Amino acid sequence: MPGLRTQLRREFAAAFGRAPQFIARAPGRVEFIGNHTDYNGGTVLGAAIDRDVWVAVAARDDDRWRFCSGSKGGVVSIRAGKPARQKGAGSWLNYPLGVIAAFPKFGLRRPGGFDCFVLSNLPVGAGLSSSAALELASALAFLAVSKQDAPRETLVTIGRYSENNFVGVPCGILDQGVSGFGEQNRLVWIDCRGPKFATVPMPAGAQFWIFNTQTKHALVDGLYAARHRACMAAARTLGVSVLADATLAQLELARVRLKPDTYKRARHVIEEIARVAGAVKALRAGDLKTVGQLLTASHQSSRTQFENSTKELDFLVDTLVTMPDVFGARLTGGGFGGAVMALTSNKFNAAHARRVVSAYVKKFGSAPGVLHTRTANGAGLVN
Repeated sequence: MPGLRTQLRREFAAAFGRAPQFIARAPGRVEFIGNHTDYNGGTVLGAAIDRDVWVAVAARDDDRWRFCSGSKGGVVSIRAGKPARQKGAGSWLNYPLGVIAAFPKFGLRRPGGFDCFVLSNLPVGAGLSSSAALELASALAFLAVSKQDAPRETLVTIGRYSENNFVGVPCGILDQGVSGFGEQNRLVWIDCRGPKFATVPMPAGAQFWIFNTQTKHALVDGLYAARHRACMAAARTLGVSVLADATLAQLELARVRLKPDTYKRARHVIEEIARVAGAVKALRAGDLKTVGQLLTASHQSSRTQFENSTKELDFLVDTLVTMPDVFGARLTGGGFGGAVMALTSNKFNAAHARRVVSAYVKKFGSAPGVLHTRTANGAGLVN
């Protein structure tokens, strides 16, 4: 996106008085199907989208890491060394700082002093994983400015390690993996236990529409962690290391030993892994009707079994699936707010989207954000 690159160069110069040496970008992602399967050792499908986080850097000859963001304003200066977690208005820095903190764990040097500017056209809090995009773009930029390199598998693992151990979110590899391995006109399939990465063709004529409720549960981090704990507890009761190793028959036999909510969380995950397999088969056959049915079934399971949906997300899905040019719809991302993804034919257009928005406004009194997105290539240096 030349316009964003030009803006980034201009704002970097305004903040730091010189031009950047390196620019990296990483895309956001749509979780196509595979809700909360990643940290349970399952499979998942995602798509890198044409909205990105961009990171520009230039080396300094002192021991300062200086950060600035187009959305936050002001330069934050930190002494280079062992990164410390930031709080309050500076908490967004935990994503790039977490990457730096992770470097030695993967045999990489922490960079010396640098200036860093972050710019994005990816909505924050929409379930499109702006955090993973920031991690991957930062990792690429920091490697370039410190004259290092790493395989793509290592990049995505660094991003996940950073989020798990520095930011403190127990995510799986989905977000970073899709942002790293995305390709135009293809979906990214991940076996999260490997992890192993592959791509699946996106049938011609299909497109994504994202409806962002712009709502987020106040306790989202705690709720995500609670779902993680429930899944781990279910796996222990079933005698498996991860729920991907369990069957529905095993779950039913153990039901009396599980708390009702724990049973429901595990059932969602086990059935969701099966839905991913079904979606891959249908995509390879070009059967978008079946794909759409699986997407909508995924959402219904999120609503009733995993209970990570909201009334706003449910309303959007219920509205969308009644429309003739929509194959299916589901929440995308961790849930508890955020966005709904609709898989549509190319006949679905802005007028259809406005009908959805009007119904939502009538119901909730505010308008959701709308993104018409396409598949995109994964993270990389752009200069």
